[in-house]
Amino acid sequence: MMAVFLYVAAAAVFIYVTVYYGVCRGARCSSSVRLEGKTAIVTGGNTGIGKATALQLAKRGARVILACRNKEKAEMAVYDIRRESSNNQVLFMHLDLSSLKSVQCFAETFLETEPRLDILINNAGVMGPGRSEDSFGLAFGVNHLGHFLLTNLLLERLQRCGPSRVVTVAALLHRFGTIDFPLLSSVKDLVSGDSTWHSIQAYCNSKLCNVLFTRELANRLEGTSVTCYSLHPGVVYTELCRSLPFWLQLLVMPIAKLFFMDPEGGSQTTLHCAVQEGLEPLSGRYFSNCAVQEACVRGRDDALAKKLWEVSERLAALTQPTVS
Repeated sequence: MMAVFLYVAAAAVFIYVTVYYGVCRGARCSSSVRLEGKTAIVTGGNTGIGKATALQLAKRGARVILACRNKEKAEMAVYDIRRESSNNQVLFMHLDLSSLKSVQCFAETFLETEPRLDILINNAGVMGPGRSEDSFGLAFGVNHLGHFLLTNLLLERLQRCGPSRVVTVAALLHRFGTIDFPLLSSVKDLVSGDSTWHSIQAYCNSKLCNVLFTRELANRLEGTSVTCYSLHPGVVYTELCRSLPFWLQLLVMPIAKLFFMDPEGGSQTTLHCAVQEGLEPLSGRYFSNCAVQEACVRGRDDALAKKLWEVSERLAALTQPTVS
């Protein structure tokens, strides 16, 4: 009986190691480029993938702005990153992506106080029910529209400091996303309800928006010194699902603890898109596992990307920030 138990245990360990290291662990960013004199913004840089990304940028010598909603968590993250990176050029600026007014205020403050912007990482994301301050569905408002407005308000500074990059964290789940423009027009969201299923679908839809936004942004920036990339960070154990029902979190947690990547592993493709040399010809493309990949068919639809951009411009009431 003991021999059988040992054989079963050994087989289980072998399967786990094979699956984790062969499928779940993911590739590593191979670039050793330094970033002294460069400035980066990381939205949602106080936790999870965002914090891990900010730490890696700080270790390379960048000036890193953590653009976050929660001041207390952000200040703790600033302290941690400064200590671990030995880089004091890490600071917090308030940004609530669920409020277009907050996005506008952040952009104005940044442009008034910071002379450079070399890397913009649109990392923050939410999954769950609710509405933004402007009455958009929360996932659409935060994951797409807030980042859409932020990027546009900072584009001139990015162009002035080029070569520069815009990196937007999407997800493999964009493949299940759809965009229903009549529904968006009528209910200011891409789903029609607040159930758990609607929350998951809304997240998928917002990630498709991220991929399409990056594609259209690349088309509009062709010939400039700004390039942009979207990416799937991997299956990562973070706080993203904190808004889901407790029973579902309990169901996912054991699997997540065993098989999902940690935030440091999940930051590698973001880092790759931000610093890897020679990616400029791939502007607008979608990355996963530190390599370019094909987005889904809808994610490669230029007409859909252009329409989403035009609708987003109207929804965000896009205006340029005032800078004294």
